[in-house]
Amino acid sequence: MTTMTLSYVILYVPDVAATVAHYERAYGLSQRMMHDSGQYAEMETGATALAFAGEADVSTRGVFEPSRPQKNAAAAEVAFVTDDVAAAYERALAAGASAQSPPATKPWGQTVSYVRDINGFLVEICSKIG
Repeated sequence: MTTMTLSYVILYVPDVAATVAHYERAYGLSQRMMHDSGQYAEMETGATALAFAGEADVSTRGVFEPSRPQKNAAAAEVAFVTDDVAAAYERALAAGASAQSPPATKPWGQTVSYVRDINGFLVEICSKIG
């Protein structure tokens, strides 16, 4: 059986450069690469990259419902683990993310909060489990 690894996750966005700038400010990520076309970028997140691609890409046209802040979020999330959830949550809000759920400690001991990015994607900011 072939072993699969998760290499990257792509979010389709209306403005790749603006989204990269938001993720740098809001979540402290660094840009790994930006294609010369400006329609594809990857953020440095460890072994698995978080990538953004322009919605105008003809190969994906009509395949998905675009994410927008005024619509319900998609049934998925991007999660970032941090040692200081409250500070990271406030940083995200100051950088243009919208509040969804402030930091709260779950029964299993993890601190979890939620924001939505400038495109309407759900972002979890949390502590490690256990």
